[in-house]
Amino acid sequence: MENVLKAQYERVRRFERKPFTQSIDYSFSSIIDRKRKWLKAHGRSFDISENGLGIYTDYPLEPGHIIWFNEGIEDKAGFVKYCIKSDNGYRVGVELDGKHVDIIDEATELFNKRLEEIEKKCQNKNENPQDILQAIEDAISEIRNAYIHFEEKVKDRNIIRDAQIRFREKTNHIISKSYFMNRARTWPQGYQGDYKMLEGMYRNTPLSQGLGYYLDLAFLRAPLTVAVRNRIEKLRTILKDELLIRNNPAVLNIACGSCREVFELSSEIESSSAKFTCIDLDNDALAFAANRLSYTNISPLSSKQVVLRKYNALRMFDHELNMKEFGKQDIIYSVGFFDYLETEFLIRILNSLYQLLNSGGILIAAFKDANRYIGPDYHWIVDWDGFLQRNEEEFRNILTMANIPDSAISENRDNSGLIVFYLIRK
Repeated sequence: MENVLKAQYERVRRFERKPFTQSIDYSFSSIIDRKRKWLKAHGRSFDISENGLGIYTDYPLEPGHIIWFNEGIEDKAGFVKYCIKSDNGYRVGVELDGKHVDIIDEATELFNKRLEEIEKKCQNKNENPQDILQAIEDAISEIRNAYIHFEEKVKDRNIIRDAQIRFREKTNHIISKSYFMNRARTWPQGYQGDYKMLEGMYRNTPLSQGLGYYLDLAFLRAPLTVAVRNRIEKLRTILKDELLIRNNPAVLNIACGSCREVFELSSEIESSSAKFTCIDLDNDALAFAANRLSYTNISPLSSKQVVLRKYNALRMFDHELNMKEFGKQDIIYSVGFFDYLETEFLIRILNSLYQLLNSGGILIAAFKDANRYIGPDYHWIVDWDGFLQRNEEEFRNILTMANIPDSAISENRDNSGLIVFYLIRK
């Protein structure tokens, strides 16, 4: 296969190559411990043309990916066209790119410079805090224009992904000063959108100092963060209304996280004699929820009304297994979790959950409407790309494919309009 790629590349070569021997330091992305990271490597060139470079290296570079040259090459990056195993390593053909990469690199350098200038202003007590915050949001807006333009021109998803990793690497020294942005880049719980991140977003309070304080503020003011706060409030209202009209309901909370809404509805849960089963795969999230609920009359330690259980929600596509593990339910809900599921799998899970409802039961599903927020911000400024970009038409198609009758579905939105709640009754 490698030889085929090389032959194809040779046939369309537009410029003559000349011998060129030079030490080459470059960077590229690779998956390590299930997370894509930025690595530095070394090689040696063997020929060059006006828009191409051949190098020997010890690392197998995947065709279609981008590598970035640290120095010695006028063009800052190139796209791997072929990679052939040889006796002493790998022979790699690179198509150089000077235009698009230069633009995003220059914009990144300007972004860093502006944030560094703003950081100096943070040390001046006479500076207006609102002016500092506005300057940060303006800097983010400018770099946003650059990376959106880059995506529109390049189009290749692998190249865009590598450029995003490179951007985060080059901006890490300053973005890491923000608790929220750094957490959304590093995933300390091992996954995106962990319970501590969401709790911080709900509390809406910066947790950093200096420049980091204002970066936190910018993160907390972003439309999607505001919508996440609205989402938990909307969910609480929906659940409260359902609990007030039901007696002894069985409630299943999927990917429960910190159980904030369960805590806030403790009185309604107690008076309705509801039994909540809250499942999550994160032991720390379950421990946090248990501690929070210990201050209520529905504590799992003293009451049978709430059960906290470690369980993998990805297993819930199987109706027979769901019946065995949980039995029929009156209320099933999840917020955030469904956004992370690939479409075919999501269809299966929604169908299975709908089957799990008792007659008169309700399935509450919340989604982020991609038409209402700027998705690339969460792929460049932070590394939060797990939630898929879907719109209302796609949500409706998914529900139809899950064999959920259209007559069973009503739609609600949070105050921002960004979060769509589907209330699905049986």
